[in-house]
Amino acid sequence: MTATESESAEPVPETEPVPETEPVPETVDEVGAEVSPEANPAPEGAAPTRRVDPVRLTAIVLLAASVLFAAFGGWYWLSAPRGSSDAGVRDQALRSGEQAVLNFNTLDYRHVGTGMNLWLQSSTGSLHASIVAGKTAFEQQIVKAQTTTSARILDAALTSLNVQSGRAVIIVAIQLTVTPAHGVASTKQSRLEGTLARTASGWKLSGLSQVPVQAAAGGQR
Repeated sequence: MTATESESAEPVPETEPVPETEPVPETVDEVGAEVSPEANPAPEGAAPTRRVDPVRLTAIVLLAASVLFAAFGGWYWLSAPRGSSDAGVRDQALRSGEQAVLNFNTLDYRHVGTGMNLWLQSSTGSLHASIVAGKTAFEQQIVKAQTTTSARILDAALTSLNVQSGRAVIIVAIQLTVTPAHGVASTKQSRLEGTLARTASGWKLSGLSQVPVQAAAGGQR
């Protein structure tokens, strides 16, 4: 360069120093650390915390509640008394038993065939079979004795009832009046026990016997 060129060149202005800028965080974690400086970092060695889905948690709780409710409902249904349903069956069995006992203690020698048919209609099982087998001989005995028997129920109750199997036991306190064709009527009281069975045509007697005096007295205590 010549002396003339050096004299004519303008001096280069001095540039201001560039201010130092803060370093840009390289990761998202560093950004979070700067935004939330108060956040406590997890201690070393601690297991990471799993975030629970509230929808899934609610579904699990509802499912467990429904299972418990179903179990309780089934137990309650099995243990609860049947109320009006069983009461209706009990009343029906009691009324049918009372009528059947009356039929078996009502007989007129002048209409013995009608009376025996009532016995057959009111019985089932072994009792019915025994009436069929001895019907002819029994009719002859009643006609020969020439007696009329009537009955009145004093008290009656079911001592047992099984709705599922259709079985029941009835105890009946009864007053019997036997009137001969010639003579004075006699009256006595008796206590009978009948076994009832439910059939397609209603409750019927499958057995009938007299309760011993001692057993009847013991039941009155």
